[in-house]
Amino acid sequence: MGTGGAARPPARARHQRVDWVGVFGERPGEQPPLEPSRLLCPVCRNPGPDRPPYACPACGELLELVHPAPPVRGAALRARLAARPPARHDPRTTSGVWRFSELIAPGLEPAAAVSQREGNTPLYESRALAAFAGLARPLLLKHEGMNPTGSFKDRGMTVGVSRAVALGARAVACASTGNTAASLAAYAALGGLRALVLVPAGGVAPGKLAQALAYGARCIEVEGSFDTALALLERAAAELPLYVLNSVNPWRIEGQKTIVLEALAELDWQPPDAIALPAGNLGNTSAFGKALAEAQALGLIERLPRLLPVQAEGAAPFHRMLERGAAELEPEPEPRTVASAIRIGRPRSWRRAARAVRRTGGRSAAVSDAEILEAKAAIDAAGLGCEPASAAALAGLRRLVAAGAVPASARVLCVLTGHLLKDPATTLDYHAGPEPGPRANRPVRVPAEPAALLALVERELERG
Repeated sequence: MGTGGAARPPARARHQRVDWVGVFGERPGEQPPLEPSRLLCPVCRNPGPDRPPYACPACGELLELVHPAPPVRGAALRARLAARPPARHDPRTTSGVWRFSELIAPGLEPAAAVSQREGNTPLYESRALAAFAGLARPLLLKHEGMNPTGSFKDRGMTVGVSRAVALGARAVACASTGNTAASLAAYAALGGLRALVLVPAGGVAPGKLAQALAYGARCIEVEGSFDTALALLERAAAELPLYVLNSVNPWRIEGQKTIVLEALAELDWQPPDAIALPAGNLGNTSAFGKALAEAQALGLIERLPRLLPVQAEGAAPFHRMLERGAAELEPEPEPRTVASAIRIGRPRSWRRAARAVRRTGGRSAAVSDAEILEAKAAIDAAGLGCEPASAAALAGLRRLVAAGAVPASARVLCVLTGHLLKDPATTLDYHAGPEPGPRANRPVRVPAEPAALLALVERELERG
Protein backbone atom coordinates (compact mmCIF):
# COMPACT_ATOMS: atom_id res chain seq x y z
CA MET A 1 0.00 0.00 0.00
CA GLY A 2 1.94 3.05 -1.24
CA THR A 3 5.62 3.81 -1.20
CA GLY A 4 6.11 4.91 2.40
CA GLY A 5 8.77 3.25 4.50
CA ALA A 6 6.64 2.57 7.58
CA ALA A 7 6.54 -1.02 8.83
CA ARG A 8 3.33 -2.99 8.30
CA PRO A 9 1.22 -2.94 11.49
CA PRO A 10 0.39 -6.29 13.10
CA ALA A 11 -2.76 -8.05 11.96
CA ARG A 12 -5.89 -7.20 13.94
CA ALA A 13 -9.08 -9.11 14.49
CA ARG A 14 -11.76 -8.40 11.94
CA HIS A 15 -14.11 -5.55 12.98
CA GLN A 16 -12.08 -4.92 16.16
CA ARG A 17 -12.58 -1.24 16.97
CA VAL A 18 -9.31 0.66 16.93
CA ASP A 19 -7.99 2.00 20.23
CA TRP A 20 -6.81 5.45 19.22
CA VAL A 21 -4.57 5.69 22.31
CA GLY A 22 -1.27 4.45 20.97
CA VAL A 23 -2.11 4.69 17.25
CA PHE A 24 -0.20 7.94 17.04
CA GLY A 25 2.28 7.11 19.77
CA GLU A 26 0.84 9.22 22.60
CA ARG A 27 0.82 7.99 26.18
CA PRO A 28 -2.39 6.45 27.57
CA GLY A 29 -5.03 9.02 28.48
CA GLU A 30 -3.57 11.82 26.32
CA GLN A 31 -5.03 13.42 23.22
CA PRO A 32 -2.66 14.11 20.32
CA PRO A 33 -0.90 17.40 21.03
CA LEU A 34 -2.61 20.48 19.60
CA GLU A 35 -0.93 23.29 21.51
CA PRO A 36 -1.19 26.17 21.06
CA SER A 37 -4.26 25.62 18.84
CA ARG A 38 -7.62 24.19 19.88
CA LEU A 39 -10.25 22.14 18.06
CA LEU A 40 -13.68 23.58 18.83
CA CYS A 41 -17.21 23.27 17.56
CA PRO A 42 -18.04 26.59 15.83
CA VAL A 43 -21.65 26.36 17.04
CA CYS A 44 -21.62 25.21 20.66
CA ARG A 45 -17.87 25.75 21.29
CA ASN A 46 -17.35 22.26 22.68
CA PRO A 47 -13.81 20.88 22.24
CA GLY A 48 -13.22 17.78 20.14
CA PRO A 49 -10.41 15.33 19.32
CA ASP A 50 -8.12 15.36 16.27
CA ARG A 51 -9.42 12.13 14.76
CA PRO A 52 -12.33 10.89 12.64
CA PRO A 53 -15.06 11.96 12.30
CA TYR A 54 -13.72 15.45 13.27
CA ALA A 55 -17.18 16.36 14.55
CA CYS A 56 -18.59 17.87 17.71
CA PRO A 57 -19.57 15.14 20.19
CA ALA A 58 -22.63 17.15 21.19
CA CYS A 59 -24.18 18.53 17.97
CA GLY A 60 -22.29 16.81 15.15
CA GLU A 61 -21.00 20.03 13.56
CA LEU A 62 -17.58 19.77 11.92
CA LEU A 63 -14.80 21.01 14.18
CA GLU A 64 -12.65 24.05 13.43
CA LEU A 65 -9.17 24.98 14.53
CA VAL A 66 -8.81 28.07 16.69
CA HIS A 67 -5.32 29.55 16.92
CA PRO A 68 -3.88 32.08 19.34
CA ALA A 69 -3.61 35.55 17.87
CA PRO A 70 -0.12 36.44 16.59
CA PRO A 71 1.78 39.00 18.67
CA VAL A 72 1.18 41.77 16.12
CA ARG A 73 -1.86 42.86 14.10
CA GLY A 74 -2.80 45.03 11.15
CA ALA A 75 0.02 46.83 9.35
CA ALA A 76 2.66 45.25 11.59
CA LEU A 77 1.42 41.75 10.74
CA ARG A 78 1.28 42.59 7.03
CA ALA A 79 4.88 43.80 7.21
CA ARG A 80 5.96 40.70 9.10
CA LEU A 81 4.46 38.40 6.48
CA ALA A 82 6.08 40.35 3.65
CA ALA A 83 9.53 40.71 5.23
CA ARG A 84 10.65 37.08 5.35
CA PRO A 85 13.86 36.92 3.30
CA PRO A 86 14.30 34.12 0.76
CA ALA A 87 15.88 31.00 2.21
CA ARG A 88 16.35 27.96 0.02
CA HIS A 89 15.30 25.33 2.58
CA ASP A 90 12.82 27.30 4.71
CA PRO A 91 9.18 26.59 3.81
CA ARG A 92 8.23 29.95 5.29
CA THR A 93 9.85 31.61 2.28
CA THR A 94 9.62 28.92 -0.42
CA SER A 95 6.00 27.82 0.21
CA GLY A 96 2.97 30.00 -0.35
CA VAL A 97 1.30 28.06 2.45
CA TRP A 98 3.91 27.98 5.20
CA ARG A 99 4.71 31.68 4.89
CA PHE A 100 1.42 32.06 6.79
CA SER A 101 2.39 29.46 9.40
CA GLU A 102 1.31 31.50 12.44
CA LEU A 103 -2.18 31.84 10.92
CA ILE A 104 -2.68 28.19 9.93
CA ALA A 105 -0.63 25.91 12.20
CA PRO A 106 1.40 27.77 14.84
CA GLY A 107 2.16 24.54 16.69
CA LEU A 108 3.76 22.84 13.67
CA GLU A 109 7.39 23.64 13.03
CA PRO A 110 7.66 24.91 9.42
CA ALA A 111 11.16 23.47 9.05
CA ALA A 112 9.64 19.99 9.53
CA ALA A 113 6.78 20.57 7.08
CA VAL A 114 6.11 18.07 4.31
CA SER A 115 6.32 20.65 1.56
CA GLN A 116 7.18 20.90 -2.11
CA ARG A 117 6.91 24.65 -2.62
CA GLU A 118 3.15 24.63 -3.03
CA GLY A 119 1.27 27.89 -3.37
CA ASN A 120 2.82 31.03 -4.85
CA THR A 121 0.40 30.53 -7.73
CA PRO A 122 -0.03 33.21 -10.41
CA LEU A 123 -2.64 35.93 -10.15
CA TYR A 124 -3.72 36.98 -13.64
CA GLU A 125 -5.78 39.86 -15.03
CA SER A 126 -7.87 39.33 -18.15
CA ARG A 127 -9.96 41.86 -20.05
CA ALA A 128 -11.12 39.16 -22.47
CA LEU A 129 -12.56 37.03 -19.68
CA ALA A 130 -14.03 40.11 -18.01
CA ALA A 131 -15.90 40.81 -21.25
CA PHE A 132 -17.06 37.18 -21.32
CA ALA A 133 -18.47 37.57 -17.80
CA GLY A 134 -20.02 40.97 -18.55
CA LEU A 135 -17.67 42.96 -16.32
CA ALA A 136 -16.29 46.41 -17.10
CA ARG A 137 -13.06 45.93 -15.13
CA PRO A 138 -10.36 43.31 -15.78
CA LEU A 139 -11.14 39.96 -14.18
CA LEU A 140 -8.67 38.65 -11.62
CA LEU A 141 -7.90 34.91 -11.80
CA LYS A 142 -5.96 32.97 -9.16
CA HIS A 143 -4.70 29.84 -10.90
CA GLU A 144 -4.40 27.03 -8.36
CA GLY A 145 -3.74 24.57 -11.17
CA MET A 146 -0.13 25.74 -10.99
CA ASN A 147 0.45 23.87 -7.71
CA PRO A 148 2.86 20.87 -7.73
CA THR A 149 0.22 18.22 -8.48
CA GLY A 150 -1.94 20.55 -10.56
CA SER A 151 -4.67 21.58 -8.12
CA PHE A 152 -5.46 23.62 -5.02
CA LYS A 153 -5.53 20.43 -2.96
CA ASP A 154 -1.78 20.70 -2.37
CA ARG A 155 -2.32 23.65 -0.04
CA GLY A 156 -4.45 21.65 2.35
CA MET A 157 -2.45 18.48 1.92
CA THR A 158 0.90 19.98 2.95
CA VAL A 159 -0.66 20.98 6.29
CA GLY A 160 -2.67 17.77 6.73
CA VAL A 161 0.20 15.41 5.93
CA SER A 162 2.59 17.47 8.08
CA ARG A 163 0.15 17.06 10.95
CA ALA A 164 -0.08 13.31 10.30
CA VAL A 165 3.71 12.99 10.36
CA ALA A 166 3.92 15.02 13.58
CA LEU A 167 1.42 12.62 15.16
CA GLY A 168 3.36 9.57 14.05
CA ALA A 169 0.55 8.31 11.80
CA ARG A 170 1.25 5.16 9.79
CA ALA A 171 -1.17 5.73 6.93
CA VAL A 172 -3.28 8.51 5.43
CA ALA A 173 -6.46 8.04 3.43
CA CYS A 174 -9.12 9.92 1.50
CA ALA A 175 -12.16 9.53 -0.72
CA SER A 176 -11.78 11.52 -3.90
CA THR A 177 -13.11 12.56 -7.27
CA GLY A 178 -9.46 12.68 -8.37
CA ASN A 179 -7.54 15.76 -7.26
CA THR A 180 -7.48 14.93 -3.57
CA ALA A 181 -6.24 11.43 -4.41
CA ALA A 182 -3.40 12.78 -6.55
CA SER A 183 -2.35 15.31 -3.92
CA LEU A 184 -2.57 12.93 -0.96
CA ALA A 185 -0.57 10.30 -2.85
CA ALA A 186 2.22 12.76 -3.66
CA TYR A 187 2.52 14.24 -0.17
CA ALA A 188 2.27 10.84 1.50
CA ALA A 189 5.15 9.62 -0.65
CA LEU A 190 7.13 12.74 0.23
CA GLY A 191 6.44 12.19 3.94
CA GLY A 192 7.12 8.45 3.94
CA LEU A 193 3.54 7.44 4.72
CA ARG A 194 1.30 4.81 3.22
CA ALA A 195 -1.57 6.21 1.17
CA LEU A 196 -4.99 4.72 0.51
CA VAL A 197 -7.53 6.43 -1.76
CA LEU A 198 -11.14 5.51 -2.51
CA VAL A 199 -12.50 6.76 -5.85
CA PRO A 200 -15.83 6.25 -7.62
CA ALA A 201 -15.34 3.54 -10.24
CA GLY A 202 -15.39 5.09 -13.70
CA GLY A 203 -15.96 8.56 -12.23
CA VAL A 204 -12.40 9.92 -12.17
CA ALA A 205 -10.60 11.66 -15.02
CA PRO A 206 -7.77 9.37 -16.23
CA GLY A 207 -5.09 12.00 -15.66
CA LYS A 208 -5.96 12.27 -11.98
CA LEU A 209 -6.12 8.52 -11.45
CA ALA A 210 -2.78 8.17 -13.23
CA GLN A 211 -1.21 10.61 -10.76
CA ALA A 212 -2.45 8.72 -7.71
CA LEU A 213 -1.18 5.43 -9.12
CA ALA A 214 2.17 6.89 -10.14
CA TYR A 215 2.78 8.42 -6.71
CA GLY A 216 2.25 5.00 -5.14
CA ALA A 217 -1.15 5.18 -3.46
CA ARG A 218 -3.30 2.08 -3.16
CA CYS A 219 -6.32 3.04 -5.28
CA ILE A 220 -9.63 1.38 -4.46
CA GLU A 221 -12.43 1.87 -6.99
CA VAL A 222 -15.80 1.93 -5.25
CA GLU A 223 -18.98 1.01 -7.08
CA GLY A 224 -20.88 4.19 -6.41
CA SER A 225 -20.43 7.94 -6.11
CA PHE A 226 -17.91 10.04 -4.20
CA ASP A 227 -20.43 10.30 -1.39
CA THR A 228 -20.61 6.51 -1.17
CA ALA A 229 -16.80 6.29 -1.07
CA LEU A 230 -16.52 8.88 1.70
CA ALA A 231 -19.15 7.13 3.81
CA LEU A 232 -17.28 3.83 3.42
CA LEU A 233 -13.99 5.46 4.36
CA GLU A 234 -15.42 7.05 7.49
CA ARG A 235 -16.73 3.67 8.63
CA ALA A 236 -13.33 2.08 7.97
CA ALA A 237 -11.54 4.88 9.83
CA ALA A 238 -13.56 4.06 12.95
CA GLU A 239 -12.09 0.55 12.84
CA LEU A 240 -8.58 1.08 11.47
CA PRO A 241 -5.66 3.42 12.21
CA LEU A 242 -6.16 5.70 9.22
CA TYR A 243 -5.60 9.46 9.33
CA VAL A 244 -8.37 10.75 7.05
CA LEU A 245 -7.47 13.77 4.95
CA ASN A 246 -10.67 14.78 3.26
CA SER A 247 -11.76 18.37 3.80
CA VAL A 248 -13.68 17.26 6.90
CA ASN A 249 -10.19 17.29 8.46
CA PRO A 250 -9.73 20.78 9.93
CA TRP A 251 -6.01 20.89 9.07
CA ARG A 252 -6.88 20.65 5.39
CA ILE A 253 -9.09 23.71 5.75
CA GLU A 254 -6.23 25.67 7.32
CA GLY A 255 -4.01 25.07 4.31
CA GLN A 256 -6.76 26.03 1.87
CA LYS A 257 -7.23 29.34 3.70
CA THR A 258 -3.95 30.44 2.12
CA ILE A 259 -5.52 30.68 -1.36
CA VAL A 260 -7.33 33.76 -0.09
CA LEU A 261 -4.51 35.00 2.15
CA GLU A 262 -2.01 34.84 -0.70
CA ALA A 263 -4.36 36.58 -3.12
CA LEU A 264 -5.06 39.34 -0.59
CA ALA A 265 -1.33 39.86 -0.03
CA GLU A 266 -0.81 40.11 -3.81
CA LEU A 267 -3.53 42.77 -3.90
CA ASP A 268 -1.81 44.75 -1.09
CA TRP A 269 -4.59 43.60 1.25
CA GLN A 270 -7.23 45.51 -0.72
CA PRO A 271 -9.99 42.91 -1.15
CA PRO A 272 -11.91 42.50 -4.39
CA ASP A 273 -15.64 43.04 -4.31
CA ALA A 274 -16.35 39.33 -4.75
CA ILE A 275 -14.64 35.94 -5.05
CA ALA A 276 -16.17 33.35 -7.41
CA LEU A 277 -15.21 29.72 -6.89
CA PRO A 278 -16.36 26.21 -7.87
CA ALA A 279 -18.28 24.40 -5.14
CA GLY A 280 -18.35 20.63 -4.63
CA ASN A 281 -17.76 19.33 -1.12
CA LEU A 282 -17.61 22.99 -0.01
CA GLY A 283 -14.22 22.80 1.70
CA ASN A 284 -12.94 25.85 -0.17
CA THR A 285 -16.08 27.88 0.51
CA SER A 286 -15.63 27.10 4.21
CA ALA A 287 -11.89 27.80 4.14
CA PHE A 288 -12.35 31.10 2.32
CA GLY A 289 -14.97 32.25 4.80
CA LYS A 290 -12.73 31.35 7.73
CA ALA A 291 -9.71 33.07 6.18
CA LEU A 292 -11.64 36.26 5.47
CA ALA A 293 -13.20 36.44 8.95
CA GLU A 294 -9.82 35.91 10.60
CA ALA A 295 -8.08 38.39 8.31
CA GLN A 296 -10.62 41.04 9.23
CA ALA A 297 -10.34 40.26 12.94
CA LEU A 298 -6.55 40.60 12.74
CA GLY A 299 -6.76 43.94 10.96
CA LEU A 300 -5.30 42.61 7.70
CA ILE A 301 -8.37 43.75 5.74
CA GLU A 302 -11.12 46.22 6.53
CA ARG A 303 -14.03 44.65 4.67
CA LEU A 304 -15.19 41.24 3.48
CA PRO A 305 -15.59 40.40 -0.21
CA ARG A 306 -18.72 38.49 -1.16
CA LEU A 307 -18.30 34.77 -1.68
CA LEU A 308 -19.90 33.37 -4.86
CA PRO A 309 -19.79 29.55 -4.78
CA VAL A 310 -20.91 27.92 -8.05
CA GLN A 311 -22.22 24.38 -8.47
CA ALA A 312 -23.13 22.34 -11.53
CA GLU A 313 -26.87 22.06 -12.11
CA GLY A 314 -26.73 18.28 -11.83
CA ALA A 315 -24.96 18.47 -8.47
CA ALA A 316 -26.34 21.58 -6.80
CA PRO A 317 -27.91 20.71 -3.43
CA PHE A 318 -26.16 23.62 -1.69
CA HIS A 319 -27.34 26.20 -4.21
CA ARG A 320 -30.90 24.88 -4.03
CA MET A 321 -30.83 25.11 -0.23
CA LEU A 322 -29.68 28.74 -0.28
CA GLU A 323 -32.13 29.74 -3.01
CA ARG A 324 -35.04 28.26 -1.09
CA GLY A 325 -33.91 29.65 2.24
CA ALA A 326 -34.04 26.13 3.64
CA ALA A 327 -32.56 25.29 7.03
CA GLU A 328 -31.27 21.87 5.96
CA LEU A 329 -29.52 20.54 2.88
CA GLU A 330 -31.35 17.96 0.78
CA PRO A 331 -28.70 15.72 -0.83
CA GLU A 332 -28.64 14.96 -4.54
CA PRO A 333 -28.74 11.14 -4.68
CA GLU A 334 -27.32 10.85 -8.21
CA PRO A 335 -25.10 13.85 -8.95
CA ARG A 336 -24.32 14.33 -12.64
CA THR A 337 -21.98 16.77 -14.37
CA VAL A 338 -19.10 16.76 -16.82
CA ALA A 339 -17.11 18.58 -14.11
CA SER A 340 -16.13 15.48 -12.15
CA ALA A 341 -14.29 17.43 -9.41
CA ILE A 342 -17.60 18.90 -8.21
CA ARG A 343 -19.77 15.84 -8.91
CA ILE A 344 -20.80 15.61 -5.25
CA GLY A 345 -24.35 15.24 -4.02
CA ARG A 346 -23.86 15.26 -0.25
CA PRO A 347 -21.33 18.00 0.59
CA ARG A 348 -20.07 17.57 4.14
CA SER A 349 -19.15 21.20 4.80
CA TRP A 350 -22.51 22.72 3.88
CA ARG A 351 -23.26 24.23 7.28
CA ARG A 352 -20.00 26.15 7.63
CA ALA A 353 -20.13 27.08 3.91
CA ALA A 354 -23.62 28.52 4.40
CA ARG A 355 -22.36 30.59 7.31
CA ALA A 356 -19.50 31.88 5.14
CA VAL A 357 -21.82 32.90 2.28
CA ARG A 358 -24.26 34.63 4.62
CA ARG A 359 -21.52 36.35 6.61
CA THR A 360 -20.07 37.89 3.45
CA GLY A 361 -23.40 38.78 1.87
CA GLY A 362 -22.61 36.37 -0.95
CA ARG A 363 -24.69 34.52 -3.52
CA SER A 364 -24.55 31.08 -5.04
CA ALA A 365 -25.26 29.91 -8.58
CA ALA A 366 -25.79 26.69 -10.50
CA VAL A 367 -24.78 26.34 -14.15
CA SER A 368 -25.31 23.78 -16.88
CA ASP A 369 -22.59 21.59 -18.34
CA ALA A 370 -22.89 23.56 -21.58
CA GLU A 371 -22.17 26.79 -19.69
CA ILE A 372 -19.22 25.18 -17.91
CA LEU A 373 -17.69 23.97 -21.18
CA GLU A 374 -18.19 27.32 -22.89
CA ALA A 375 -16.51 29.12 -20.01
CA LYS A 376 -13.69 26.57 -20.05
CA ALA A 377 -13.17 27.16 -23.77
CA ALA A 378 -12.93 30.90 -23.09
CA ILE A 379 -10.39 30.40 -20.29
CA ASP A 380 -8.36 28.02 -22.45
CA ALA A 381 -8.42 30.41 -25.42
CA ALA A 382 -7.19 33.21 -23.14
CA GLY A 383 -3.98 31.19 -22.69
CA LEU A 384 -4.65 30.19 -19.08
CA GLY A 385 -6.43 26.84 -19.32
CA CYS A 386 -8.19 24.89 -16.60
CA GLU A 387 -10.08 21.70 -15.86
CA PRO A 388 -13.89 21.76 -16.26
CA ALA A 389 -14.77 22.31 -12.58
CA SER A 390 -12.62 25.46 -12.48
CA ALA A 391 -14.63 26.97 -15.30
CA ALA A 392 -17.82 26.70 -13.26
CA ALA A 393 -16.63 29.79 -11.35
CA LEU A 394 -16.53 31.91 -14.52
CA ALA A 395 -19.79 30.46 -15.84
CA GLY A 396 -21.52 31.21 -12.54
CA LEU A 397 -20.10 34.71 -12.39
CA ARG A 398 -21.39 35.35 -15.91
CA ARG A 399 -24.86 34.22 -14.87
CA LEU A 400 -24.85 36.35 -11.69
CA VAL A 401 -23.73 39.46 -13.62
CA ALA A 402 -26.46 38.90 -16.22
CA ALA A 403 -29.03 38.57 -13.42
CA GLY A 404 -27.88 41.81 -11.77
CA ALA A 405 -26.73 40.00 -8.62
CA VAL A 406 -23.15 41.19 -9.27
CA PRO A 407 -22.76 44.70 -10.74
CA ALA A 408 -20.82 45.03 -13.99
CA SER A 409 -18.52 47.53 -12.26
CA ALA A 410 -17.41 44.99 -9.63
CA ARG A 411 -13.82 43.94 -9.16
CA VAL A 412 -14.01 40.15 -9.03
CA LEU A 413 -11.52 37.37 -8.33
CA CYS A 414 -12.15 33.96 -9.91
CA VAL A 415 -10.37 30.94 -8.46
CA LEU A 416 -9.29 28.31 -11.01
CA THR A 417 -8.84 25.15 -9.00
CA GLY A 418 -7.22 22.69 -11.43
CA HIS A 419 -4.89 22.49 -14.43
CA LEU A 420 -6.01 22.01 -18.03
CA LEU A 421 -4.15 18.69 -18.26
CA LYS A 422 -6.13 17.17 -15.39
CA ASP A 423 -8.87 16.19 -17.85
CA PRO A 424 -7.60 16.36 -21.45
CA ALA A 425 -10.25 13.91 -22.66
CA THR A 426 -13.04 16.42 -22.00
CA THR A 427 -11.10 19.13 -23.82
CA LEU A 428 -10.50 16.93 -26.85
CA ASP A 429 -14.13 15.86 -26.94
CA TYR A 430 -15.25 19.51 -26.90
CA HIS A 431 -13.00 20.48 -29.80
CA ALA A 432 -12.76 17.31 -31.88
CA GLY A 433 -15.54 15.01 -30.72
CA PRO A 434 -18.65 13.98 -32.62
CA GLU A 435 -20.59 16.98 -31.22
CA PRO A 436 -18.06 19.83 -30.91
CA GLY A 437 -18.89 22.87 -28.79
CA PRO A 438 -19.71 26.37 -30.09
CA ARG A 439 -16.13 27.56 -29.50
CA ALA A 440 -14.54 24.39 -30.90
CA ASN A 441 -11.13 24.60 -32.53
CA ARG A 442 -11.22 21.50 -34.70
CA PRO A 443 -7.94 20.08 -36.02
CA VAL A 444 -7.50 20.21 -39.79
CA ARG A 445 -5.96 17.41 -41.84
CA VAL A 446 -4.09 17.97 -45.11
CA PRO A 447 -2.29 15.62 -47.48
CA ALA A 448 1.51 15.54 -47.26
CA GLU A 449 1.89 17.97 -50.16
CA PRO A 450 3.49 21.44 -50.01
CA ALA A 451 0.76 23.01 -52.12
CA ALA A 452 -1.97 21.82 -49.78
CA LEU A 453 -0.16 23.18 -46.74
CA LEU A 454 0.54 26.53 -48.42
CA ALA A 455 -3.11 26.91 -49.40
CA LEU A 456 -4.26 26.18 -45.86
CA VAL A 457 -1.77 28.60 -44.28
CA GLU A 458 -2.78 31.34 -46.71
CA ARG A 459 -6.43 30.91 -45.76
CA GLU A 460 -5.51 31.07 -42.06
CA LEU A 461 -3.50 34.26 -42.55
CA GLU A 462 -6.34 35.86 -44.48
CA ARG A 463 -8.62 35.21 -41.52
CA GLY A 464 -6.38 37.50 -39.45
